[in-house]
Amino acid sequence: MQPDDTDRRILRQLQAAPELSNNELAERAGVTPATCWRRLEKLQTNGILLGQQAVIDWAALGYTVEVSLRITLDKTQTRAFDEFMEAARAVPEVIELQTFLGRVDVRLSVLARDMAHYQHIYRTKILTLPHIADIEALMHVAEIKSSQGLPL
Repeated sequence: MQPDDTDRRILRQLQAAPELSNNELAERAGVTPATCWRRLEKLQTNGILLGQQAVIDWAALGYTVEVSLRITLDKTQTRAFDEFMEAARAVPEVIELQTFLGRVDVRLSVLARDMAHYQHIYRTKILTLPHIADIEALMHVAEIKSSQGLPL
């Protein structure tokens, strides 16, 4: 299913203001509330609209350290990738997990309250993950741009 112009108008408004009620969203998109609801349902059913989520300011909750870990796996082991991914998903402080083609296989984003907490997570949870051949840590300094939105 390819979204048409009406779907794109709805998605554009939803990206701009996800907190809108269905009635407000419909009004801004120029459709009836019933049409808006049906279109959103269809976009979800077809896997275009994956859901809505709360955006949390982690620093306001005391998580002031974010580290990006670039990990290269020992690919000589047949199940290395699957076993690593399963174990990494179980670490609550890992908030993002991405895979790549190239020298780096996986990138983890890890949140911690402070450097002592990060060191504890790193030593007790990250270094115990299976099949790690190499790790490079990058300390998050500032977020310049963060957007899931695309021009629709």
